[in-house]
Amino acid sequence: MSLFNFGVKLGKKRGNGFVIQRKKARKTTIYDLAELTGASATAVSSVLNGNWKKRRISAQLAEKIARVAQEQGYAPNKQASVLRSQRSHIIGMIVPKYDNRYFGSIVERFEAMARARGLFPIVTCTRRDPALELEAAQTMLSWQVDWVIATGATDPDKISELCAAVGVPTLNLDLPGKRAPSVISDNYGGARALTRRVLENVARRMGEKRPLVFVGGRGSDHNTRERLRGFSDAHREYGLPVQTGDILTCGYAPEKAASVLSQYAARHQRPVNGLFVNSTISLEGVMRWMDSAGLVGERQLTMGCFDWDPFVSLLGHDIEMMKQNVPAMLDAVFALIDSGGGGDTTLIEVPPLFVHQP
Repeated sequence: MSLFNFGVKLGKKRGNGFVIQRKKARKTTIYDLAELTGASATAVSSVLNGNWKKRRISAQLAEKIARVAQEQGYAPNKQASVLRSQRSHIIGMIVPKYDNRYFGSIVERFEAMARARGLFPIVTCTRRDPALELEAAQTMLSWQVDWVIATGATDPDKISELCAAVGVPTLNLDLPGKRAPSVISDNYGGARALTRRVLENVARRMGEKRPLVFVGGRGSDHNTRERLRGFSDAHREYGLPVQTGDILTCGYAPEKAASVLSQYAARHQRPVNGLFVNSTISLEGVMRWMDSAGLVGERQLTMGCFDWDPFVSLLGHDIEMMKQNVPAMLDAVFALIDSGGGGDTTLIEVPPLFVHQP
């Protein structure tokens, strides 16, 4: 590869060598993208402007051009970037999981509300994998979607940047971003209220105040951080300390929750007083651990879960649950879509609902 490809050129010779002069990096153009993708500049422009279907460009080539543009950090000229004159009436949603009632209810209601507006919904599960999220967004763009809804995305801003490059608006649901409007639960307020309720249940059951163990979620996630903040503030207001070792942010997988609780129990001589469980996915692992530890029936721990499933009532012990208000959240999402929103970074926080499982 030549020095030119690295933005370097040789200057005048001095002594036994040359002085290397670095050229100022220039911005990537559509002609650069054309060369990199083997397409014409016209085809590149059509893909970036979102009217590639009218020019009969294949979906495979459109996806390739969008991917290379994103990799090269292509920034379109805002004045030259033309919004599409025709809508496809297709709306896409990216979700991280199908394996709990929360995300399942989001998908079901999203599809119904989209169809009621004459939109065709397409949904794909990306398993909390950032590479799959971008691949899903690129594929949706190749189908010329009108909107992309990033639900629980690990990096929603990358999705927003990719879509903005071709003039497609995005919204974030469940987890917020900084480059598009976001609709999320009030994680702090909900966790604070839930923690208070569980602390009161523990005190009533044991005859004294005792702290809880927080299990599940990822400390890097906005939602988990906010729930931890509510969890900690509720303890402080209740006159109880929170020990760093009582925060078990092990991820969401059931096997991780079961494993981290087994390790916790082995390290500590004192028993677990009660639990704050960060999702029903983690709750599955909690129940596995309690079953293996013999914490069943009257010995089952007092707990609260920031999530909801009606079958929890069959576990045989009072469990407080915080149900995220999916109808209100999607009402807010489609209110933004109906109004043509998507150009700002509005953050809408929807209060969750208490559900007591007798």
